[in-house]
Amino acid sequence: MLPAKEQFSGCLIGQSLGDALGAPVEGQDPTSCARYVNSVLRGAEPAAAARGLSALQPARELPLGQYTDDSQLARELMLSYVARGAFEARDYAQRLGDLFRADRVVGAGRATQEVGRRIASGVAYEQAAIRAPSAGNSSAMRAAPIGLFYYDDPASLIAAARDQSRVTHHDPRCAAGAVAIAGAVALALRQRPIVAESFLAQLAEWVRPIDQSVAFDVYQLSAWGSLSPEAAATFMVRAGLCPGSSSEWRGVSSYVVTSVLWSLYCFLRTPEDYLETIYTAISAGGDADTTAAMAGAISGAHLGLALLPARWTPRLTDRGQWGHTELIEIAERCYTRKHPPA
Repeated sequence: MLPAKEQFSGCLIGQSLGDALGAPVEGQDPTSCARYVNSVLRGAEPAAAARGLSALQPARELPLGQYTDDSQLARELMLSYVARGAFEARDYAQRLGDLFRADRVVGAGRATQEVGRRIASGVAYEQAAIRAPSAGNSSAMRAAPIGLFYYDDPASLIAAARDQSRVTHHDPRCAAGAVAIAGAVALALRQRPIVAESFLAQLAEWVRPIDQSVAFDVYQLSAWGSLSPEAAATFMVRAGLCPGSSSEWRGVSSYVVTSVLWSLYCFLRTPEDYLETIYTAISAGGDADTTAAMAGAISGAHLGLALLPARWTPRLTDRGQWGHTELIEIAERCYTRKHPPA
């Protein structure tokens, strides 16, 4: 059975909303992020939440509804597919460079900024990308649309997720994280109900040709499903999945493996409840916009647009452009490109 058009739009809107809700507290500690979720987001109307956000004086002064580069780059990936009918690294790299040239990128990490500026200045993407051992989560955070394009073709999904990763990062762990997120979207589109063990086993199989250690980490995530969110996140750090972290958990880092695993955990913990998935992702602290974006994309692909919170989605914006209506239009064009009318 084909996925519904609303699942394509649910994926992009779900990502963008998770990103926007997490962005104001990116980089903050778990206590502050949990307070933001409980005091600002839960039960509040959008206008009240915006006032509460100002009162909390978050680290990042973003209006509630503004999404960041996580979703900007996923959006451009979808636009590239609509234009070309397949993933083409050169076209995507050009779009990324155009965003940086126009100075429209919001909240990009240091590595992504460096690559984007190189491409914008005319450096070929093959030479612009960051070399290993840099292993941030930029490749994974934007990979969800690959799961929409190639949900029915695992070989193409793996190849496209890997190739789009190489536009900015050469470390194989980055490509493996991108495969995991794209693959999770592909599975979430069609698996009913979500069964964590088989879901993760399939993801691990797809990730294994890219990086065996990341595949093992994805597979063992099934053993952590019964842990509380705090215990699960603490275990990820203590298990050595976050290089350079101290023994005291201060939030989910931007290291690709940790943030991808955390996003998968959040979705699998509450696969039928979008907002709880997002609240869990944000409450852990650290790279809250990215983990909420990745978890939100998977959840939105699974649930579809109609089950996302309509009180929040109209606030989506990219500095006054590419709001809720425009994002849905992009997703629907992507769906039609994938499933052309007979």
